[in-house]
Amino acid sequence: MTFSRPWLLLLLLALPLWWWRRRRGTSPAAPYSDVSLAARIARPAWWVRLPVWLRGLALAAWIVAAAGPRIGGDRVELKKEGIAIVIAIDISSSMLAEDFAPSNRLEVAKRQAVAFIRGRDADRIGLVAFAGEALTQVPVTLDYPVVEQAVSDIRIGTLEDGTAIGSGLAVAVNRLRRAPDKSKVILLLTDGENNKGLIDPRTAAATAAAYGIKVYTIGVGTEGEAPIPTGRALGGGFRYEVLPVKIDEDLLREIADKTGGRYFRAKDSEALTRIFQQIDRLERTPTVMTRYTRFDESTRGLVLLGLFALGLELLLDATLVVRVP
Repeated sequence: MTFSRPWLLLLLLALPLWWWRRRRGTSPAAPYSDVSLAARIARPAWWVRLPVWLRGLALAAWIVAAAGPRIGGDRVELKKEGIAIVIAIDISSSMLAEDFAPSNRLEVAKRQAVAFIRGRDADRIGLVAFAGEALTQVPVTLDYPVVEQAVSDIRIGTLEDGTAIGSGLAVAVNRLRRAPDKSKVILLLTDGENNKGLIDPRTAAATAAAYGIKVYTIGVGTEGEAPIPTGRALGGGFRYEVLPVKIDEDLLREIADKTGGRYFRAKDSEALTRIFQQIDRLERTPTVMTRYTRFDESTRGLVLLGLFALGLELLLDATLVVRVP
């Protein structure tokens, strides 16, 4: 319990003084030379003093009520300050390479992206897919189920094939450049070399750096050779050939360095899991807690208690404890 006007409680200290003055201030109706003997013989019963105690109780209750007792009503609200993140995923046909057994690169990347999204709680997240061209799938939003569903719905073949890293990065930067968030991050995941698009990746990286956007680049693919789709088979599926894995690591590292991010290489699914977890730790959301407390003054009970005590005092004074002048 707290009080809105606690300084009024100092008046309680005056009650003992009032009590003392009440006892000392009573003057006899007629002077007597010595009444000590009569006082010792006829000591008043305890209930004779009851009206005085009731008056003191009434005054104390009203003083406490005037001080404004406040009870309960705590309410805690969390105010979180998040960051803006755009996940840019390469959906070129090479992402179907099956060197991340038992799944291909794209399916593993999608699972890790979904896990990453589920680990955030105050960050706005967007999604960009790129191959030979780039397209925003979801603008930055706090609607995580929508982003998760968009990641799950990513399919190879919805965009012109190729790897336009510059275009993908530029679209992601465009989504973040006007975001009001203080911190902005791009996770760019690719498995190849820039071979499409009209935007140079270095120019896009410079633009990101100019807008204060940090870019984490992830090269996906094993070392050496991997079964990579090279065309359509007669049955409608993809035809695979074992080809050398080519990732432009120098370019990805340069993009990350230029924007203050980091470059990671995922050679298998476990490594990609660790990379997403590491980025998740690097970009944790600063949290600011604001505590609001709502109090409800509770004075009615004290006021009624004082009135009851005063009424009982008056009743006793009029019946049992009749004072004779």
